[in-house]
Amino acid sequence: MHVDFDEEVFGLRKQVRQLRNVTQEIESEAKYKNDFLNQLQMTLIDAQAGVKNNMRRLNKSIIREGSNHVMHVVLFALLCFFVVYLWSKISRR
Repeated sequence: MHVDFDEEVFGLRKQVRQLRNVTQEIESEAKYKNDFLNQLQMTLIDAQAGVKNNMRRLNKSIIREGSNHVMHVVLFALLCFFVVYLWSKISRR
């Protein structure tokens, strides 16, 4: 009976050790993911600031240059779309 009890205690200690190892792995993974998310958040904040700054510059440029500049950009985009459309039609033949 004493041997059975010792084996039971040994088995429980082994399981506790395994659970501790799993817990440590989960903790290190959680720390890694948290650091990654913090880094991603900082990158997004920087990107938002850059986009906001560029939008401000673009708005100032549009005001300075007038809407004629915007019309040129739109026409260029339409021309590019039309060329790609024609190219896809020709290449299918």
